[in-house]
Amino acid sequence: MRRPTPLLLPALATVLLLSACGTQHAGPGSTGLGVSTPSPGARVTDPGVDGVRITSVTVPSPSAPSPSPRRSLSVTADRLPTGPLTGISAAYEVTNRGSEAMTYTILVDFTDDAGEVMGNQRETVRAVGPGRTVRGTVTLGAATPGASSVTRAEVADVTKVPAAEAPAEAGDCPSSGIRVTADQGDAAMGLRVVGLHLENCGPRDYTVHGYPLLELLDDDREPVDGVEILEGSGEITTGAGPDVPPEPVTLKPGETARASLVWRNTTGFGTPVNVPYVRVRAKAGADPVVVTPGLDLGTTGKLGVRPWERTAG
Repeated sequence: MRRPTPLLLPALATVLLLSACGTQHAGPGSTGLGVSTPSPGARVTDPGVDGVRITSVTVPSPSAPSPSPRRSLSVTADRLPTGPLTGISAAYEVTNRGSEAMTYTILVDFTDDAGEVMGNQRETVRAVGPGRTVRGTVTLGAATPGASSVTRAEVADVTKVPAAEAPAEAGDCPSSGIRVTADQGDAAMGLRVVGLHLENCGPRDYTVHGYPLLELLDDDREPVDGVEILEGSGEITTGAGPDVPPEPVTLKPGETARASLVWRNTTGFGTPVNVPYVRVRAKAGADPVVVTPGLDLGTTGKLGVRPWERTAG
């Protein structure tokens, strides 16, 4: 009996390379390990967004059918999976042209030839020093509907905060012993709610009483005027629950508390206000942390703040 011919899967395709002198492509028909002919339409965002740009895109190529060893037997190869090891990815570089170390959060969109977003990925690049360039790779990950048609990647959004005021990375505990972060928020019928989260990651009890202290900042991290910060959310909505007087909250090591930012993004007469950055202090005298909730306040001119409450569980 003849043995079937082994099926050979082709190498990953589509590596678009850049050099300091311009764009460099792998040669036609190249079959070197991990390098093959770039896919049509692959592109680089240039000059990028706020010092961040994509430098190359890698997309797995579809597999070709293998010859049938016998008429009665047909052998084909499935498309390579787009998991973490063989998935669609984009290499990026972040250049800090400022005078202080910054932590960047970048959003990369993976699109098809028509520009439709097939998926995206968010990446945090920490403590990029003045004049420094940091390079890395972001992976789209497991296959999603339509991901097989990805041909491009582009920088969709960039936020950056002073490294000394950036939220601590998960698993790291600042010298203050507390970690302050913001979630992605919730939206319903024009009402917006973003949670502020306080974790005692230090060795001692930590007490807060009242409301987090806020500074609203614009794109240049300068103060935003014309917004009234309210204690409680009752003037904005009853949908976030009744306002209750704040009470002291003492967190033992490992315990957490939550406060909320509440607003409506309705528009009327006047100029809509956008607040990309908020400097947060858990209480007076606490170290500041700059979060990026992206408050689109519309023309209401009001932001409600609910007090710290212990997180259940």
